[in-house]
Amino acid sequence: MILMQTKAMFIDAYRELNAKKLFWITLGLNLLAVILFASLGINERGFSVLFWTFEGRFNTSTLSQAAFYKLEFLIWGVPWWLGRITTTLALISTASIIPDLVSGGTIEPLLSKPIGRVRLFLTKYLTGLLFVAVQIFVFSFGSFLVLGIRAGSWEFGLFLAVPIVLAFFSYIFAFCAFMGLLTRSTIAALLLTMLFWFTLFVVHTGEGIMIFQREEAALRMEDGPEKIAAQERFATRRIEQLREQGRPIPGEGDEPLPEGIPDALQAINPTLGSAREELASAETAYETWSTWARVTSGLKFVLPKTQETIGLLERNLISEDEVSGLTDMIEQMNQEGGGNSGDPRLGERVEAVYDARSIGWILGTSFVFEGVLLGVCCLIFARRDF
Repeated sequence: MILMQTKAMFIDAYRELNAKKLFWITLGLNLLAVILFASLGINERGFSVLFWTFEGRFNTSTLSQAAFYKLEFLIWGVPWWLGRITTTLALISTASIIPDLVSGGTIEPLLSKPIGRVRLFLTKYLTGLLFVAVQIFVFSFGSFLVLGIRAGSWEFGLFLAVPIVLAFFSYIFAFCAFMGLLTRSTIAALLLTMLFWFTLFVVHTGEGIMIFQREEAALRMEDGPEKIAAQERFATRRIEQLREQGRPIPGEGDEPLPEGIPDALQAINPTLGSAREELASAETAYETWSTWARVTSGLKFVLPKTQETIGLLERNLISEDEVSGLTDMIEQMNQEGGGNSGDPRLGERVEAVYDARSIGWILGTSFVFEGVLLGVCCLIFARRDF
């Protein structure tokens, strides 16, 4: 009996979505994205679009076809298409599920049936997730076929996008359901959810900036003593030369030190003072950025990790060996073009900070947020008089 009721509610919710045509529009757009995915390629001469090839270094000598399509899937397929465009369309499609449920004339007939309120609410919520799961699966399956047919590599790891992107969407949709239950307005729930999603992005970006600045200051602190030692050695040799020449040395005998100069080494070599000031500045900056990094990380701890959840796919789909050739080529092009790619150690340190965060921590803390939000929704839905 319970299974039949739940099945009937799923079918009813699907009919509501189908009546709005958004399900089929989103499905068609996903198929269009797969066609675009298939139109791009790489060969021994260079990068290709349909029947045209643009010759260059970006070819199969630096990157295999399989790695190219996996990178394409990771760079724009998941974060941009699934993580932004499809998610936005899915929110527009599903934002009305809870407001429509609690609106007058809809909820009363449902509550008159022997259906638990919590099960009713959760079934409607799961219907929205099922809608998105189908869209993600269509794009992932199409990409799987493209990779297998065009590159000869059947990567079943692409299907990890289904649970990962679905988890990402569920954090946002839980907030949308909460707002829909409180406001009973589809527009209000959708706008507030978009604001919440943007807030998560701002928090993630802010934390990234703080961590970047902290690690940059840490590198300057680590390099500072060696720079100071090198300048001191240079100043010592210079002092020895002056002694041999019989010339006066600041701070020795009757020769005074210049005002504000602590010792003869710095008086002889002003660059030493700059190195000492840089180290002191780095120590101060490290303390400041560390404090702000802790604040933003603490704020992020209680919120869902949307960006890092999407990033889990990269950890499990593509190896460092597959992108090493591409990375080397980009660095070489930067050097030849006179560009400054920065200290490579800094990027490695920042990446190590995020890699140290386990899958359990990323998903666990995010699902706790979602679970608490859904628990509050169920409590409100079960106790509210309609």
